[in-house]
Amino acid sequence: MGDYSNELKRKELKVSNKIGSFTFVLHFHLPYVIAHGKWPHGMDWLNEAAAECYIPILNILNELIAEGYSPKLTLGITPVLTEQLSDESFKSELSSYLEQKIKAAEIDIQEFTRYNRANLLSLANMWKDYYSRIKNDFESRYNRNIVRAFKKLQDEGHIEVITSAATHGYLPLLSQDTSVQAQVKQGVSTYEKYYGRKPRGIWLPECAYRPRYKWLPPVQTEGVKEPYPRKGIDEFLTENGIEYFIVDSALLKGGKAIGVYIDRFQALQQLWGQFEKEYKPREEELDKTPREVYLVSSSVEGKKPVAIFTRDPETGLQVWSGEWGYPGDGNYLDFHKKHFPGGHRYWKVTSAKSDLADKWEYYPKDAQARVPENASHYKGIVKRLLSEYHQKSGNKGIVCAPYGAELFGHWWFEGTQFLKLVLKYIADDPELELTTCSGFLDEVKPSQVISIPEGSWGEGGYHYIWLNQWTEWTWKHIYEDEKKMQSLAQKFGNTKDENLLKILKQAARELLLLQASDWQFLISTWSARDYAELRVSEHHQNFVRLTEMAEKYGKGDYVDQGEWTFLGDCEARDNLFKEIKLVWFAEVEYPVE
Repeated sequence: MGDYSNELKRKELKVSNKIGSFTFVLHFHLPYVIAHGKWPHGMDWLNEAAAECYIPILNILNELIAEGYSPKLTLGITPVLTEQLSDESFKSELSSYLEQKIKAAEIDIQEFTRYNRANLLSLANMWKDYYSRIKNDFESRYNRNIVRAFKKLQDEGHIEVITSAATHGYLPLLSQDTSVQAQVKQGVSTYEKYYGRKPRGIWLPECAYRPRYKWLPPVQTEGVKEPYPRKGIDEFLTENGIEYFIVDSALLKGGKAIGVYIDRFQALQQLWGQFEKEYKPREEELDKTPREVYLVSSSVEGKKPVAIFTRDPETGLQVWSGEWGYPGDGNYLDFHKKHFPGGHRYWKVTSAKSDLADKWEYYPKDAQARVPENASHYKGIVKRLLSEYHQKSGNKGIVCAPYGAELFGHWWFEGTQFLKLVLKYIADDPELELTTCSGFLDEVKPSQVISIPEGSWGEGGYHYIWLNQWTEWTWKHIYEDEKKMQSLAQKFGNTKDENLLKILKQAARELLLLQASDWQFLISTWSARDYAELRVSEHHQNFVRLTEMAEKYGKGDYVDQGEWTFLGDCEARDNLFKEIKLVWFAEVEYPVE
């Protein structure tokens, strides 16, 4: 459990003079890739993330605990990722993948020995050692169970794990309240299954929110001509026991929303150029601040409001910005340039404008020397922000720093060490404290209820990354299938026929997978466009075939063996959410009034 004497001393120092709190919120997510390809798109995404991000983050958390710290991270692990990390086929695949990476390093060692490339040889040995340690950590230290390792840290009080929508569906654009309900309820159910408690917080997919109002589908839908009442996303959360979610600062305060991906993907810059002409930022509300926690409600029925934590824009830019973010330091390991055929990386960023041919060799000591300076600078920003708020208001504020977890370790190799040092530096400061979102919520007990507009954390703060001329066709399929699922769930949801239930539940799984926001994101960024378009088509076609089978069987018509074989193949391939319930898709539990 580690020596807690240092932690106790820090707590004693902080009792009377804490000015504020800090929490990282790391979002762990990948779409469902098991049995849907391997390389370049598919299973190796999951293997890379586990080897370069999830296990390294587990390691630094355990290192901190061994050194007498309680890291107090808030981690959002999506239900679809939780299911994949718990799947036995993933566990076998990861062990094989890590063995391949070790062998690839050994081949590089032979090559660099022949050519007498001393620094590259040292790096090849570094990669062999790195993947050997990760393999040992996965198989021996964590017993091949990454989810259970995070559960243990939560059970011991060192971190908080929050949930998300089932498959990371982009909730504001789903056309049926039953779809939003199913995404949220499945998210809560999967969390309870693996973590043995109810989730208190949720990472809304893409931080996208929509209040209650009469809504019209943005893509033309058969039979829909007039706006119809829709519940706010906040209503589904509070109905299912969720106490808080994360929003972008532009949703709280107005002003210009800052996109976190636009520097990385040229296709997004093209889309933004089209959208920007019609975009007018909301006037900034200066009386609101990311240092406070507010309550949000769009309901007129007196439902319990839901708290919001707001992404701090200044600390966010220090990590995300392509121009001045820490990962762009020329000494850090470059993500893009890889050595053929094994894929290991031997070059540093060099400069923001260096193309792949101009990258210089990576020197780990130079990179590691930069981490403490960056972590200290980041901690300094956190303290300044909290000091300014404390001096102005006399209250204890919070800096909430949400990021996609894969930034740390995967995109930015040295990022996990940055995380560790920031957490140590803040914990060691007698005026600051680490917290989880729930911990801070319990302490401050917010009472101010506000309204926030529709939006996300994309550039411009709206939906254009997920809904544009390249993705409109995906929403047509989603909208068709949502209504079909609702109709069949209403018609057959109470059946006792096990075969009919199997068909309908698999159709529901295919619909949830179809709704994943990842497909539109990958299409819009052109980062894996063909793969994403294939997945949308595949899940839609599976859904259509399964619902036709359900209608045929439900009427008592003959269903041939080929159809049952197809069902079995779908169940084997898209094998998640065993506890899915048809009632979620049939009727809204608390209808809009």
